[in-house]
Amino acid sequence: MGAFVMLESSGGLRPLSALPSSVPPASRGLLTAVVAAFAAVAVCDLFAVYTGVRLRGVLDEDMTASNSNFTSAYSLYERAGRFQVFTTVLCGVLFITWFFLMRRRTGLMAPDQFRMGSGWAIGAWFVPVANLWLPYRVALDMWGACSPLPTGEESRHVPIWPVNLWWGLFAGTALLGRYAAWRLDRDDSLAEFQGSVSLYLAVDLLYAVTAGAAALFAVRLTALQRLKATENPYWTPSGR
Repeated sequence: MGAFVMLESSGGLRPLSALPSSVPPASRGLLTAVVAAFAAVAVCDLFAVYTGVRLRGVLDEDMTASNSNFTSAYSLYERAGRFQVFTTVLCGVLFITWFFLMRRRTGLMAPDQFRMGSGWAIGAWFVPVANLWLPYRVALDMWGACSPLPTGEESRHVPIWPVNLWWGLFAGTALLGRYAAWRLDRDDSLAEFQGSVSLYLAVDLLYAVTAGAAALFAVRLTALQRLKATENPYWTPSGR
């Protein structure tokens, strides 16, 4: 890992600082906790889908929603929502912790790869509006830092589809979820509420898929970091 990295500049090739001789591999224990948390989130999301379908069925049968079936179905629907909030908060804490630690480790591998400081691995999630883009930039930089070093004039890049899949689902579902919440707050009839429940069915299902994509991203990035840290910084991506 002590090799020099060369970048093109207006004056030709220039050497950058040498990589550290030892980069700590990412923790598999924390990754396991993150994946388990995403699994819990997905289960709660699917449970919310089930309760939403049940509630929608009751509404279809009795649009007056005055019977005990509606009360029972709505109570279960609210309980599923509370489960979602709890698991999402827990998963968010674990994932952002993993995200920050991964940013620090990948930063040791390619310090010139990053456009923002390591603190943005946390702060980017809490900037209104910009949090739909900034964490994605950090993730792309980490992914690039884990790519194998070039040999001669050949550059090697790992396909970034896991990053794009995860973030596309996350950002799109987050926006759809905000719209669903805005619509639900403005419902003033049972028919409108029925439409909001249907919309939330799609949101909850997409959140379950997003949890799976996020877990895949975390697993793949951890594997790339460990491979580059422990085996060979010039490794060849599969398929090349």
